[in-house]
Amino acid sequence: MADEKVLAAQKWVNSTYGSVSGYVKCPEDGKTGWATMYSLTMGLQRELGISPVVANFGDGTLAKVAALGTIGIGWKRIPNIVKIIRHALFCKGYWGGDLAVSEFDSVAASSIDKVKENMGLPLDGGVVQAKVLKALLNMDAYITVAGGSDKIRSIQQWLNGQYWTKKTFSVGPADGIYSRDVQQSLVKAIQLAIGIAEADANGNFGPGTQAGVKAHPVGPGSSGLFVQLFSAACVFNEPVPGYGEPDAATHFTDSWDTDVEGWVRAFQTFSQLPVTGKGDYTTWAQLLVSMGDPDRPVNASDTAYTITPSRGARMYADGYRYVGRYLNEASAGGGSKMLEPGELDTIFKAGLRVFPIFQDNGRTLGEYYWGNGYKHGRLAHDQAVHFGFNRGTLIYFAVDYDATQEDMPHIVEYFRGVTSGLASRGKRYVHGVYGSRNVCAQVTKETSAAYSFVSGMSWGFSGNLGFPLPANWSFNQIKEYLLTNGSDTFGLDRDAHRPGSDNGQQNVNRVVSPAGDFLANIDQVFNLAKSYGNGDPSRLVTDFYRQARYAGHEWKDLIGEVDWSFIDYANSRGADLMSDFTDPFTGQTLGPQHLLATAAGHMLKPPLADRSKANRGDVAGWAGDLMTFYGEWRRDSDSFASGYTYCTERLGKIGVDSSFSSNDLIEDADGFLLAEKMRSGVPITTALGDHYEKTGGITRFRDYFAKRFATLQNATDAAFDILTSIDDPLVNLGRIALETQTGGAAMVLSHLLPEDRLKNYCLGFADTLIARAGLEARSQATMRSNHAELFAGGST
Repeated sequence: MADEKVLAAQKWVNSTYGSVSGYVKCPEDGKTGWATMYSLTMGLQRELGISPVVANFGDGTLAKVAALGTIGIGWKRIPNIVKIIRHALFCKGYWGGDLAVSEFDSVAASSIDKVKENMGLPLDGGVVQAKVLKALLNMDAYITVAGGSDKIRSIQQWLNGQYWTKKTFSVGPADGIYSRDVQQSLVKAIQLAIGIAEADANGNFGPGTQAGVKAHPVGPGSSGLFVQLFSAACVFNEPVPGYGEPDAATHFTDSWDTDVEGWVRAFQTFSQLPVTGKGDYTTWAQLLVSMGDPDRPVNASDTAYTITPSRGARMYADGYRYVGRYLNEASAGGGSKMLEPGELDTIFKAGLRVFPIFQDNGRTLGEYYWGNGYKHGRLAHDQAVHFGFNRGTLIYFAVDYDATQEDMPHIVEYFRGVTSGLASRGKRYVHGVYGSRNVCAQVTKETSAAYSFVSGMSWGFSGNLGFPLPANWSFNQIKEYLLTNGSDTFGLDRDAHRPGSDNGQQNVNRVVSPAGDFLANIDQVFNLAKSYGNGDPSRLVTDFYRQARYAGHEWKDLIGEVDWSFIDYANSRGADLMSDFTDPFTGQTLGPQHLLATAAGHMLKPPLADRSKANRGDVAGWAGDLMTFYGEWRRDSDSFASGYTYCTERLGKIGVDSSFSSNDLIEDADGFLLAEKMRSGVPITTALGDHYEKTGGITRFRDYFAKRFATLQNATDAAFDILTSIDDPLVNLGRIALETQTGGAAMVLSHLLPEDRLKNYCLGFADTLIARAGLEARSQATMRSNHAELFAGGST
């Protein structure tokens, strides 16, 4: 909505300075933005005698304003500067007073004092200093904004009040948001505290700053300025993911206490630092910059160079146990960036595990769009298959440039294309993300990336300044160096690795385990759940299998949180999270993680009594798959105008790559039937054993259809219900995300498609289920002449 005071400012500044050399007019739309602030700044420069004017309040402008002397009550030397101040106040949301009054009066002064109070500056009767005027002419906020915290705002105000007069400081925001500017202000404050000259306090974590921080550790018994600065850094990095109160958050203080120490221990554990509970150099560095202490001990690496036997042996001797290698992009000179034939065997023989990276240049914004992501997802799949990577392997797709917040919609669209490309090849592989902290966090939030490989050594990237380490980080790249190995020298990046995250791969071309191995694994996890002694053992087994791909915020909101304490308990006792097993009835490779996530959904959110309706439990299984498949249909609608035909030819078909493959359909059916038994009190070990070792798999589709849908009409209506209902906001948002993930942002969403066309698609889903159940019945020579007989009296 337009603000009349902002509109007045825009019209006045454009009409007054429109003909000035260098001036750029702002839109006259009544909405405050950078364009308006730049225009007011250029107007100020014209009044100060600067020519040509530029859209920047730099040191020259600052000096000219300072030369005006005290701008306080009664000041009227340059009336238009008074008007610019009044307009700036209105644009900031404060009262600017009467624009017809040409001198700076008590009304304007009172508003300036209110601004200063919000900034954290001392009150002085409303005097407008040069740095205050510069702050008025930017887009910083001085009240807590949406997503901000009062705790962070109080530190921002403290930094402003303590340091705003220092030479290299500007008045910073007081909006409750930890940002690049706030991070640099904190580092500048630390630089002054360790004795760096005022003019040299630049906010960079260079050798002088590092040496100063090393000389000022904090811990039990510490108090004063350095505890304030350290605890401020702690607050900026909270909460610690995976930790509950009180360790997840801390407070701003000038005296070390147990609250700060508890938080530090949690932060050190999460960040994979030595757990000392003190503010030592390694912890200071990790709090302040994305690479932290680049020389701290780590056990992971990545490289663009071929791993030879001698290189692998040297890396192992140096303590490395993981290496990231590229699936593609051969480079000229210095060996191949891409894996070479036989190299994986060399890596494994050296005692190293490997995590694959996909990068096809990826250094400009123009490369990041849905179609390119789709192409790259499919290419990455093909390359991973070529090298023999096992099902469930995580592939890190790279964003190898300084992507800004404004770039994120494009980056996210690219990754939606990636997930669609992988899904179109049968979802054999899982996507992760390589990039700055912000890139990793945003891609994870919007596309459910399993893990993040953080480009921490690019500490100057905007996406690494003012952002905490992502909750799902697995590798953090902290230093690039040349490793000398006898007469051989090659480039290697040092990476921190978080145990319990992505452990890479220790072999390829693994023979898929028989169902018996999977059942033995379930017995092991079930017994651990019983010895854990807290919660339903069957539920805990499903929690364990959700940990890698089905425990993120979207799954937490959909069906509930997993028990991370049990997962840590089981992982620490050697429980194996299997990625596949062979279905004894069809010979197909099934994914136990999707299977048990589906079972958890139906167990925790049972089907509704009205089987023509769907709920969140269904979204964990068939309905979620149907949403992604809908996006695929819309993507391919030029070739498949009929949704019915698309379903009957591509949904659940053996040998057809799609996001709703044959094994997905089996996992959906088996997961539902497993949940039915567990809800009736049957332990998961017994339910799985009965299903895969007895006869459950023989009649799986017949039983699934009868128990979940019963009739063709119910199946059609349930599909239509979940694709159109907007009564559950969470399901609605999730559906939009899944559909656009495979179909792209420009597609027609299911609830907007003409009803007859969508029902045709839903009927195709229902008929596909009928056909699978019918084929089952034929294989047993029990096929009836109509659906009603096949499904024990249920009508079609």
